Amino acid sequence: MKDINFIFLILTLVAEIIGTIGGFGSSVFFVPLGNFYFDFQSVLGLTAIFHLSSNLSKIFLFKKGLDKRLLLSIGIPSVIFVVIGGFLSKIFNSNFLEIFLGIFLIGFSLLFLIKSKLSISPNDKNAVVGGALSGFSAGLLGTGGAIRGLTMASFNLEKSVFIATSAFIDFLIDFSRTFVYYSNGYIHKHNLKYVPFLFIIGLIGTFIGKKILAHIPQSKFRRLSLSLILIVGIITMTKLLFKL
Repeated sequence: MKDINFIFLILTLVAEIIGTIGGFGSSVFFVPLGNFYFDFQSVLGLTAIFHLSSNLSKIFLFKKGLDKRLLLSIGIPSVIFVVIGGFLSKIFNSNFLEIFLGIFLIGFSLLFLIKSKLSISPNDKNAVVGGALSGFSAGLLGTGGAIRGLTMASFNLEKSVFIATSAFIDFLIDFSRTFVYYSNGYIHKHNLKYVPFLFIIGLIGTFIGKKILAHIPQSKFRRLSLSLILIVGIITMTKLLFKL
């Protein structure tokens, strides 16, 4: 227990709660926060493991809202491209990947906060493209929920449907990339001590997030998600500036 960083675990719980409220999963927060405590590749490995339990919790708590059509059109390309992105993550320098992640999160969120009426057409083609991009980003950078969230937001889904479908797709992504990250050597033996804690945090954080989400009006849902992504992007870039 003396080697366990409890501040990291508390921040992980916060990331899980906010990720549930935002609807795009905790990895968009967990990855940049984890980089304060571990190297980037270790964070990728821990993210995949943590998300397996986290998304199982969401699937259980929001199971009545699953959209099977979007599960196929977004989920299948996501799984294919997360494998590709996972293998490519071994090629690129981790500092480059962190910078790219921060820039992407800030640019993405600002664009849609400023251009609030800008949207993606809710059709099968965009669902497939969005799924492919989110899967590739998840494999390469550790998080693809923001892209998937934007794609799914275009379909104007009710909150529980949005979260349940996103969580199921995320689970398929995490299950696939866990094997890729393991073969890449990202899942380290000395970090496995965090797994039981992360599993419990996934359950508790999702439950708390669901309770809070019940009090958030549907009209504010998308803007809240984008605001949270912007905050994470700023945190990521601030950390990198101190690192340089």
